[in-house]
This record gives sequence, structure tokens and C-alpha cells, in this order.
Amino acid sequence: MFWFSMIYTSLMSSTMIGFGLLLVKKPPQGINSFFGYRTSMSGKNNETWDFAQKYAGKVWLLSGVLNLLLFATLIFLLNGTPNFKNVCTIIIYAQLFVLLLVILPTELALRKNFDKDGNRR
Repeated sequence: MFWFSMIYTSLMSSTMIGFGLLLVKKPPQGINSFFGYRTSMSGKNNETWDFAQKYAGKVWLLSGVLNLLLFATLIFLLNGTPNFKNVCTIIIYAQLFVLLLVILPTELALRKNFDKDGNRR
């Protein structure tokens, strides 16, 4: 269970870091339905789209680094404890939560910087 959890943590963190870097360095150039941070607010216009891509990328990048540091450390420290399998299960679900957590801060930032029609405040 130790190695599975470490590999899962590495893959999850690498995914967040990789997509975060991609969105920050080379965000999708136009609103599309294939790749990028896609919500109704981010798709209002090109300005909201560009803002959302870079913001979500930064959140994912930071989340991925923190995810790796926190959860890899927890797995390492708690290895061998009586409830290690249960702890690993909780950690897996927590990492899925962290992966999806990009939505909340990005949507809040969009609403702070743009009105409901996508015009910059």
C-alpha cells in the first residue's frame, strides 16, 4: 500500500503541476470545448478566458507542489501504523478534492475581476 500511495501521489501531483505549467506558459489561445479551464464564466469572452486559464494554472501549480509535499510526507511518516490502509484511502480522496479545488478560487477571482456579463470591473 505504501508504494501504491506514493506512486498515486506522485502522479496526481505531476498532473496538477504539469497542467498548471501548461496553462500558465502556453494557455489555449481561444475559447474552445476541448482544453482549458472551461466554465460558463470563463467562456464569456476572450478576456475572461485568458484570465481564467492563467489563474487556474497558478492555482494548480501551487496545489500540485503542496499536494506532493504534504501527502508524500504524511504517507512516509504514517507508514506502518495500524490504520495505514485507511489513512491512504483518506489521502487518495483528499488529493481528488485538491485536484478539483481549482474551481472555487478561480471562479471567485473571475467574479471579483469581471461582472456577470464578462466586463472587467
